[in-house]
Amino acid sequence: MTECRIADPFEHLVMLSPHDTANVINATPIGICITNAEGIFEMVNPAYCHFYGYEKEELIGEHFTLVVPKAHRAKLSQLHDTFIAGEEAQELRQEWEVRCKNGEKRTIIAEAARVHGDDGAPRKVTFVVDITSRKRLEQQLKQANERLDHLAHHDELTGIFNRRAGLIRLEEELNRCQRYDTKLSVVMYDLDSFKHINDTYGHGIGDDVLQEMTQLIANGIRSTDILVRLGGEEFLIIMPEVDIASAYQAADRLRREAAATPMTTHALTVTLSAGVASYMKSSTTRLLDRVDKAMYRAKQSGRNNVMIAEDVS
Repeated sequence: MTECRIADPFEHLVMLSPHDTANVINATPIGICITNAEGIFEMVNPAYCHFYGYEKEELIGEHFTLVVPKAHRAKLSQLHDTFIAGEEAQELRQEWEVRCKNGEKRTIIAEAARVHGDDGAPRKVTFVVDITSRKRLEQQLKQANERLDHLAHHDELTGIFNRRAGLIRLEEELNRCQRYDTKLSVVMYDLDSFKHINDTYGHGIGDDVLQEMTQLIANGIRSTDILVRLGGEEFLIIMPEVDIASAYQAADRLRREAAATPMTTHALTVTLSAGVASYMKSSTTRLLDRVDKAMYRAKQSGRNNVMIAEDVS
């Protein structure tokens, strides 16, 4: 190449001799390529070849989109043409996914400058920095944060809302009822004789029972209902826009389905006892107490039963 002036961040390379410029480009650990106005590789430095896994001879004369996934080729070609035809000396630094010779997809930061040689034709000098490892770490950190956030609001064993998050959702639904005078019912249920299952078959089988029962209940309620593990074998279903009669029918249907479904590899028959209560303006703060007492009466009546809470003002 003839003498050229490359824009920042390579300001110190101003007016170097062709020989010195070539030495600097070949020695730099940053991948550098030069493409002509048609996007054809005219020069690639060793770092560029090493990153993509190609020999120099495999790239020179080829279109630069050879190292770009097919889905991005049209867009990058258009950006290249627009930059070559434009007036800006530097192209905005951007992050891209690229493809190496072995098919591996990697992530780069690319920054480019437009230069002119003795022939007066514009060329594009592109500087490539590999950020694949950084992107992987960012993704791992994101996944870890999402996992922590999930654990903060969900029960680790069953995957449904934990007590704290569930009670927050209940308070939100109660506030909505107060504001818009809508219906709300809750079902509290408890697995019958669960201690006997743990004592007889071990806590591992007990955990399996909790998971399978949770899945059965989750499949049997509406997508708008909210399933909560209050603790141990005690659960809560929050049912927005549902009156007491419909909530009772749903709870009794779930009770019958649970009793008829063998649980775990031991084909255990597991029943549940449930209480049902609806929102009452005069007893908002006592809703959980009312439904808990109804569930307790269901257990006292012989288990495998559903009881409606008493209307207490």
